Amino acid sequence: MANMTPATQGFILHWGEMGTKWGINRTVAQIHALLYLSPKPLDAEQIAETLSVARSNVSNSLRELQSWNIVKVVHVMGDRRDHYESMKDVWEMFQVILDERKKREIDPTLAVLRDLTAKAQKSGIKDAYTHERLNDMLGFFESMTTWYAHIRRMPTKAFIRFVKMGDKVRKLLGLAS
Repeated sequence: MANMTPATQGFILHWGEMGTKWGINRTVAQIHALLYLSPKPLDAEQIAETLSVARSNVSNSLRELQSWNIVKVVHVMGDRRDHYESMKDVWEMFQVILDERKKREIDPTLAVLRDLTAKAQKSGIKDAYTHERLNDMLGFFESMTTWYAHIRRMPTKAFIRFVKMGDKVRKLLGLAS
């Protein structure tokens, strides 16, 4: 990671560490961090050289970031190579990542819970406790999915205001701080 400021290097290293905690490959997260901080699009060779990682690893990582819809290919005049840039708006990026996580994790879980709840109900009294637990979990996932759908329809500026309301929401609900 030559020719980087300490802040840039620190962010890239930290983002890589956090990525592993979120279930993302370290190199994928580091490439995302580099592209997020880069003022201009970078080609795969520049990324590989900057991060000292194999070119093949960069290619696979870029495909993964593109599948998350947070990195896209851009073309630079006079250069036939593909260049890559990250989304820069952190609020939009957060929403896109939430959408992808919902599609990859929540939606399949909802489908399984619906199926298993129906099976547990059909098995009758011998599986009543399991049915109750699964039904509670299903209710939770359905409520949160409905809530998320309402929040997701908000314009970004309204979403930011909502998030920044903090304790005002607690007071509105009559809850002490």
